[in-house]
Amino acid sequence: MIIGPNFLAAAAGRCRPRTLRGRLSLVALTTATLVMVILTVVFNTVVRHRLQQQADDELRTRAGAVAATVDTRHQPVRVLETPDDAALDTNVWIYAGTRLLEHPASAPPGDTLTRTAAGLAEHGDKRCTEVTAGDPIRLCAEPVGGVRPGTAPAAVVVTAMDLAPYRDSADTLLIASLALDATVLASTYVLTRLAVGRALRPVRAMTEQATRWSVVASEQRFGAGDRPVELTRLGASLDELLDRIRAVLRHEQQLTRELSHELRNPLARITAELDWWQSRPRSTAETRSTHASIADAAASMRTICETVLDDARADAHTVPGTAGVMAVLRRLAARLEAPGKPTLTVSGPDTLVAGVPAALLERIVAPLVDNALRYARTRVAIEVSPEPDGIRVAVADDGPGVPAAFTGHLFEPGRRADPEDGHGGAGLGLPLARRLARSAGGEVTYEARHTPGAWFMVSLPAG
Repeated sequence: MIIGPNFLAAAAGRCRPRTLRGRLSLVALTTATLVMVILTVVFNTVVRHRLQQQADDELRTRAGAVAATVDTRHQPVRVLETPDDAALDTNVWIYAGTRLLEHPASAPPGDTLTRTAAGLAEHGDKRCTEVTAGDPIRLCAEPVGGVRPGTAPAAVVVTAMDLAPYRDSADTLLIASLALDATVLASTYVLTRLAVGRALRPVRAMTEQATRWSVVASEQRFGAGDRPVELTRLGASLDELLDRIRAVLRHEQQLTRELSHELRNPLARITAELDWWQSRPRSTAETRSTHASIADAAASMRTICETVLDDARADAHTVPGTAGVMAVLRRLAARLEAPGKPTLTVSGPDTLVAGVPAALLERIVAPLVDNALRYARTRVAIEVSPEPDGIRVAVADDGPGVPAAFTGHLFEPGRRADPEDGHGGAGLGLPLARRLARSAGGEVTYEARHTPGAWFMVSLPAG
């Protein structure tokens, strides 16, 4: 069975930890493993080299002691007898040229160790070698007597030593280092998981708090606090995210209020027409008139929805289209006029063209006119005039006007000068008019010096 690279990659992906703590712990374990392997290899290599040097030093020390018993001043070379001959002759070979003067009793002339010692003696210099004869044996040669360049030494002493104790020591150190490595790696993994888990605990708590606060649009924030720099930055990022979420929720709520505010009048017209039509039998002409009025109100509702929703789009930076100002305002006045309401007049040049669509122009001016009709005593005037950089639409009434103390809050959503004045309204029309005008590159302002009554001015780009 052939295992492909895709299978191996998939298996590696499944084995990879999914949590940040697991991944950081795995990285720490891998790094520690590489470091420990390198340190273990270097340490044991140094130890084995050092043990071999100690063995060579001991062999040369013994060879020097034996060399002191070799008389090279006279020919033939002979070995002097000393009280410690038995101790000195252990694993020692003495050569005079190729002639073997002494050898260990356990290594006769044809033995492997003796042949290896003879090979070292032939070179006549200081050198060592290693041979395996059951156990590893180290042999070193030591020249005896004054050695002149180009001449062989008078005698050579070869000493041997069993390296098994040194190898056992090296193996013991290797096992001990491996055990230490395993302990260090296990401790590293456990401590890393504990440390990372402890470090991520505030992050987990902040994430849970941010989730709860975003659901209920809470005003609570993380702020600076006494946290590490990384957590402080995370808190600042979460605060910005929560602020954006809260802004989106406010925008949605405002959009809902504005739609309900703008759709209230067309719905009231539809309801009134239906109630009037159902109150008693109507003629065919009256029924057609009712149907036309309901259709006009439904079309107005559709226009309102399209205009407000188009403005609510995040990418609605510019509003293409043009509209004849007077035609739009006359249609608006005809729809808003009703018996019992103040007189509504529209004046201005018929040639003026605004650089906004007709539906948007109507939605900008309609809240101002509706508000003026609500508070005017006898009349409301809509005056259109050209300006150097566009057109101006002024909406004036002869009502009580806006209290001076309230002019600073006039365009704030949901604010009314006197909620108990007996007039309907939710305080959303004027803010909506200004926001729609600004989306088209225009503006809605209030002229406080105009008396009596209120006077609002709409500035729009020319078409």
